[in-house]
Amino acid sequence: MTLRRQIWRDLAFGFAAIGCAVLVGADSASAYPGGTPDFQTDVAPYCAACHSSTLEEDLSGLGPRAAAELATNKHFTEINAGAGKYAELSVEDRTQLVELLSKMDLNSTIALEFPPQVAPGETFQVTVKITGGAGPSVGVGLVDRSHRFFAKPASALGWEVVGAPTIIGPKGPQSAWIDRRPEREGRNITFVNVEGVASSADEDRWSRAKIIYTLKAPNEIGHLPLVGAYFYGTETGVQLSTRMDPERGAMPLGGTLGKSGRVKFSEPAVISIRLPEAQPVAEIAP
Repeated sequence: MTLRRQIWRDLAFGFAAIGCAVLVGADSASAYPGGTPDFQTDVAPYCAACHSSTLEEDLSGLGPRAAAELATNKHFTEINAGAGKYAELSVEDRTQLVELLSKMDLNSTIALEFPPQVAPGETFQVTVKITGGAGPSVGVGLVDRSHRFFAKPASALGWEVVGAPTIIGPKGPQSAWIDRRPEREGRNITFVNVEGVASSADEDRWSRAKIIYTLKAPNEIGHLPLVGAYFYGTETGVQLSTRMDPERGAMPLGGTLGKSGRVKFSEPAVISIRLPEAQPVAEIAP
């Protein structure tokens, strides 16, 4: 191996490790499957380097890398092969595990509710609704496109978050996560954690939550996209792949640096920014 190739390989490993630490790290900055308790800020989907995708179009333009990032190839292949900790399971159990994890993916959804048109500088609300996710925490954000490696936070387009997002978890409103960000720093961020998620593929039980963002439109007239990003785990929602840790609770069989996390996107929204049409003035009869 040439020195240049060795250097690039080491750099690539370092970037991947950093990406995993942000959203699926371990140790003191542990994130997956407990969310990102130590990070209250905007994020982008590229941070979740250890996650898998469910749609190849979410990695369009990446050639063979796109197929390699799919859960069927990145995650399920290791389960079926009995790699690592999955060797603890019988062939029959591994087959059943893949079926249950696929069920988790099918029932983990994200959708946006938004106004089709707003005025320049207008303040309005966007609601992100999610279902599923293994928990105990999941991540939700607003980005500019449905792409794992090219998406940017929605604020990069000019959508301004006004105030802290309202997080309504499976058991009602929650603010513990967002309150960890100092108020003086502003809590108007595009990414949040939803805590208390407890979906179970074994029991066909799916958590539900929603996040309400108050946004301010840019002052320029035009048409801007808006997409919801959903970061969730799968294995702690299936008994076969859940292992209890005395300190960290339920953990995925594949490990915190495994491929059992997912990144999923909502259908892209396009919001028109334009001036309201002038209303005709009624004529006054003489």
